[in-house]
Amino acid sequence: MPMDSRTPMDIDVQDYARTLALRSPDHYRVGPFTVRHNPLWELKYANYAIPDRGAEPTAAEVTALIGAFRERERLPRLEFLPDWAPAVEPALLAAGFTVENRAPILACAPGALLAPKPVDGLRIAVPATEAEFTDAARVQHQGFGGEGEPEEGMAGWLRTSASDGGVVALATLGPDPAGAGGCSLVVDGLSELTGLAVAAAFRRRGIGAALSAWLTATAFDRGCRTVWLEPGDDDVERIYAGVGYRRIGEKLNISLTPAAG
Repeated sequence: MPMDSRTPMDIDVQDYARTLALRSPDHYRVGPFTVRHNPLWELKYANYAIPDRGAEPTAAEVTALIGAFRERERLPRLEFLPDWAPAVEPALLAAGFTVENRAPILACAPGALLAPKPVDGLRIAVPATEAEFTDAARVQHQGFGGEGEPEEGMAGWLRTSASDGGVVALATLGPDPAGAGGCSLVVDGLSELTGLAVAAAFRRRGIGAALSAWLTATAFDRGCRTVWLEPGDDDVERIYAGVGYRRIGEKLNISLTPAAG
């Protein structure tokens, strides 16, 4: 639906996330839920459900949702703003789901973006070769706690994101991949900054700030009026705050523990 200037920004953000889920090629519906499914990437952050606005799911609909995730060998998981559908969290808790966290949502508009301190020798660009997409996938995979090489589908997902109108960036220092991240396709003036990771050997040098500012500015250049994101922790939030991001709301991340359901 078109963004309404009278609608709170956090609701705009949730509407945007649901719109992208509905546009994803492998999404499916279960009752009042839209599931964003990635058949090539098992990472839980790439597979989650969003309830319809104001949804009041029955116990049977929640059970069906759990079954749909398990059928596809994915962790039953949801990401949404509690105010978007207040009845959903109690229904999930009753079915054995556990709150992972309540993450702040940050946003930045063009006039608020601040230039970070330059990092000597840092180069940021859109990956152009298979090797560069693989480097970006590896930085993200290991940056978010994975070991070894990323799943094969991860680099493919980045290529698809770039070809479908999103922004993908790889930061390098000399020959070494130092950071990676992306901004999703701009829809109704909004874009999400996602997957920003800095390789362990290059942290605390200002690369995260430089990369987030580059991605945000690139999204603005493509007609975006607001870029939003979910920081991983308080330290990461401070990095984004340093380039102009501010809190606009809170998102619930909730999943079913393996022994439940």
